[in-house]
Amino acid sequence: MQKRPTSVAIMFATMLFGGLLGTQPAEAFMAYVSNEKDNTVTVVDTATGAVVKTLPVGQRPRGITISHDGRFIYLCASDDDTIEVIDTETLQIVDTLPSGPDPELFVLSPDGKTLYVANEDDNLVTVIDIESRDVLAEIPVGVEPEGMGISPDGKTMVNTSETTNMAHFIDTDSHEITHNVLVDARPRFAEFKPDGSEVWVSAEIGGTVSVIDNASREVKQKITFEIAGLRSEAIQPVGVRITADGKKAYVALGPANRVAVVDTATYKVEKYVLVGQRVWQLAFTPDQKTIISTNGVSNDITFIDVASDEPVQSVTVGAMPWGVVVSPK
Repeated sequence: MQKRPTSVAIMFATMLFGGLLGTQPAEAFMAYVSNEKDNTVTVVDTATGAVVKTLPVGQRPRGITISHDGRFIYLCASDDDTIEVIDTETLQIVDTLPSGPDPELFVLSPDGKTLYVANEDDNLVTVIDIESRDVLAEIPVGVEPEGMGISPDGKTMVNTSETTNMAHFIDTDSHEITHNVLVDARPRFAEFKPDGSEVWVSAEIGGTVSVIDNASREVKQKITFEIAGLRSEAIQPVGVRITADGKKAYVALGPANRVAVVDTATYKVEKYVLVGQRVWQLAFTPDQKTIISTNGVSNDITFIDVASDEPVQSVTVGAMPWGVVVSPK
């Protein structure tokens, strides 16, 4: 069994009993974790680490996001070829959206009206109007689309195709691909910087993150990772998240069991944070004080303190946790 740093218990006590120690207690948000293997979503109170509820959902849940007002969870039930809508007050499935075949990941537009869905088996991005439940477009992309990112202004969406090894830049008005950018092998995720200047694309097999300039649509930097004692093939970048101030990026490194912390100005790795086994996706709490990783093989999530970049607590969830999203308030 993987050992956690000895400071974890002390740091968790500090967070949980902060009022006693003269520090601010953590603010409570709800984290929602999709568990791919046992077809559930685990709801976790981020202030206490307590599991609030485990919800049965559709088959092979993966991508998960939340409406901007926090009212609804959207969940890719990949083997059911649908997107389930969960009411966050009742924690019940209240609707489904047409997704196209095998939805894996999606991204919600900044205005909250449109979902852009990667359909892995059909090499399509499906565009869904949430209110009307209409499919607005089906956009042909590369082979095995997965990663989905959208610019802060909502004008550009990026899809990554795992087998074609490309990031496809799509105009959200015309639903047309404007640029195809070659990246390293098996790109899994796309994340825009908050100012919209760059897109960070992880390559799982390539072992890199490509930083693409959003103006020129060219790769301006390749970020690589080295961890003492680990073979390079064990370091597999997947999920990427960037802080709201744009200064730090966090990269989930798969079977390396670590999250890399990257300075976005220098593109240098500042730290590797030890978490659970096969770290996959990441999500910030709204106050940006904590980032949460899903650890698929150890069946848990890890809370990382953003100020210190230290792991604080790990919480057991369902079988093979895949995605995570946190309530906006």
